[in-house]
Amino acid sequence: MGFFSDYFQHRRDCRFKQQERRDRIRALTAYHGAFTAADRKTVTRPIEDLVADVHSGAVSPLDVLRTYGKVALKAHVRTNCVTEVMLPSAEAWLRDGAINLRGPLAGIPVSLKDTVAVGGYDTTVGYSSFVGNKTPDDGPMTRLLKDAGAVPYVKTNMPITLLSFESTNDVWGRCTNPHNPDYSPGGSTGGEAALLALGGRIGIGSDVAGSVRAPAHFSGCYSLRCSTGRWPKIGICTSMPGQEGVPAVYSPMARTLGDLTYFTRAVVGMQPWKYDYTVHPLHWRPDVEREYADKKVLRVGVLRTDGVVDPSPACARALETAAKALRKQGHEVVDISSTGSGAPPDMYEALRLASLLLNADGCQMFETFMRPGEWNDAGAAQMVRLARLWAPVRYLYYLWVKYVRRDDVWAGLVRDWRAKTVLENWHLVKQREAYRAKWFEWWDAQGLDVLLTPPNATPAVPHDGMHDAVSSCGYTFLFNLLDYTAGVLPVTHVDKARDRLPATFRLGPLNGVARGAYKLYDAERMHGLPVGVQVVGRRLEEEKVLTVMKRVEDALGGDKYELLDLAVLD
Repeated sequence: MGFFSDYFQHRRDCRFKQQERRDRIRALTAYHGAFTAADRKTVTRPIEDLVADVHSGAVSPLDVLRTYGKVALKAHVRTNCVTEVMLPSAEAWLRDGAINLRGPLAGIPVSLKDTVAVGGYDTTVGYSSFVGNKTPDDGPMTRLLKDAGAVPYVKTNMPITLLSFESTNDVWGRCTNPHNPDYSPGGSTGGEAALLALGGRIGIGSDVAGSVRAPAHFSGCYSLRCSTGRWPKIGICTSMPGQEGVPAVYSPMARTLGDLTYFTRAVVGMQPWKYDYTVHPLHWRPDVEREYADKKVLRVGVLRTDGVVDPSPACARALETAAKALRKQGHEVVDISSTGSGAPPDMYEALRLASLLLNADGCQMFETFMRPGEWNDAGAAQMVRLARLWAPVRYLYYLWVKYVRRDDVWAGLVRDWRAKTVLENWHLVKQREAYRAKWFEWWDAQGLDVLLTPPNATPAVPHDGMHDAVSSCGYTFLFNLLDYTAGVLPVTHVDKARDRLPATFRLGPLNGVARGAYKLYDAERMHGLPVGVQVVGRRLEEEKVLTVMKRVEDALGGDKYELLDLAVLD
């Protein structure tokens, strides 16, 4: 009876949350209707100007909230990006003084991934078993935001398990790409990216394998993957509590690069270590910003392939566009080969190590929260099936892949895809630290300021595409393993004529990871999707990375990415 009662409770909880969301949206009469001239001005005004206007009383924070509430509801109609609608509470917080309107983010609405705890609201993470888990009090991250003057107003969609570059679950439904509804907005912070691309302002997501960077690349917004200890992370709900092999980080996202920089600087300026014991007491360093803003010649390494999956034509073109723009500005741009003299440590080894560390439990923890009949992400389901294979069957599969298909890449990933013993996990951590040391020495030897890389081998994946592309995450996952700071900025869009695969292209010779990614690449269908680049620094180099991102965007000049206009929501 437990199986059936749990299944029917799952269905009831999903219906309840979706009806609750509909009812809340329907009741928000002040947030419907066409955009006004004032709305358009608010959305395009730099964040520091809006804050100054709120401080001076020239602008009402309630008017700012209503503009962004209107944006969120319209973006939700287009993409299903919103989960919890907190606008009535946000109005009350502004009225009763719960929000510090003298802070550095005074009156600025902030959207939050559904994993962040806000008092009085559920934090479902897409699991129906989490429905009803609301706490009376805000988590530390939400308290910090309110003390800074920010106004939490909506939570946003993500995938169940959080282990996907898609954003779908039974509780809230499927989130779609703001540029093309047949594609994912990214994951796991996909709803956030969809909202920001369509006119949202600033937001917070999490990243364990690229979960703020892939959405920025897929949807056309900006994100920064902070190093562990630079951004608060306490006061959240997760699908994998206790996972420490590749620690997840919470990090900022924004519609513009200026907003991303201002937001990051403001949060660090709030001394988040006073709210969250995991944060390093490391103040913002304006001297680092000045150093890399003024440095005449940057040494930029261009990583054109990770040696596992070569970037698709669209992603290679975006990378070359950024590299060419920097070269034209007089910067030293050097190609980084994946093999030979001067090559970085084996990046396939990073993919293998990071994958085994992240899922050292054999995918058991994220499954414990699932109910009978609950939909699972296609990529996560693939991982579960492989981890559950009887050991002799898995080994035979490994032998077939390695010696019959002659695919060493896929074989190396599947051989040990199972729950690890404590001893095995310790050995993996030991290998991780040795690998980090190799990168430390390599970077010093190269004398680089930053790396420029693709954020992913392809633009956005089609819905359920993670079934094939689940392991194609090396361009972001590598820097989670290393704990390097990395930011993504949009550069261009897929062009169906310029970004076609050559007529001679064949899937057959590719390894299993690359084959899964390229099964999904179709420049004709992807036409118009955003394509970004990734700027990578070393650990705890947020100031440097944000500054170099601006140098890249400035170098693009007239080729700078054009954001979606609010007109698409009217």
